[in-house]
Amino acid sequence: MQERYTLVPINPDITLINDHDDATCYLVTGTERAVLIDTALGDVNLKRLCAEITNLPVTVLNTHGHGDHVIGNVYFSQAYLHPDDFALHDQCFRWEPAVQAMEKYHVKPAELLPLAVGQIFDLGGGQTLETVALRGHTAGSVGFLDRKHRILFSGDGVIPHIWMQLPESTSIAVLRQTLLQLQAEHGADFDWLLTGHAKALEPAEMVDALLRGCDELLAGKRESDHEYHWFEGVCLQHPCDAGETRSIVFENWKL
Repeated sequence: MQERYTLVPINPDITLINDHDDATCYLVTGTERAVLIDTALGDVNLKRLCAEITNLPVTVLNTHGHGDHVIGNVYFSQAYLHPDDFALHDQCFRWEPAVQAMEKYHVKPAELLPLAVGQIFDLGGGQTLETVALRGHTAGSVGFLDRKHRILFSGDGVIPHIWMQLPESTSIAVLRQTLLQLQAEHGADFDWLLTGHAKALEPAEMVDALLRGCDELLAGKRESDHEYHWFEGVCLQHPCDAGETRSIVFENWKL
């Protein structure tokens, strides 16, 4: 099991689960229950792995519906996901690697439970997670706010290189509005991010950088844009800082 996953303790309540650098999950524990935020690609039985870390009952929360965040749901009976990503989830489970994994391990997708913005999960001992809207990367992207540790689990909704070129991604204007709302409603509640592909805590200033990038794109300040090559072709990348540690990947029609 450890050949595929690397476990990184963030603090006594949070364990980062790195799935071979392909995606990142998080096990968050309280005194009464635990949650698993995202489930990666499903190559290893995550339910069994969680049982090695905690004896608490585990609830699965998905940040969005992409395959590298939901396919491991197959090891659980239920998983929460925002309804705006239900169709995307179903599409991902028709993806050939997902079909092969289900056939190999004789499993099927977990029952989806609708996740609402503002929904709170109380894990006991003062550990709660509040569902926060992060619409942009996908229509149903959400994050989970941990006020106790001042961390936002942001999935791919706030991430150093945010993919906005996908058919299921919103416009840059919608992403901008999401980031503004996040700052206005919760900016004082977190100092750190744990993203959907992180290996450690990242500073919350990432939100400011991405917002600056949105403003530049919408204002036509695109002198630093360049080609971005990915598995479905070529699109564009807009650096949000000089070192390109923050950037927005997009298509022109998203502007």
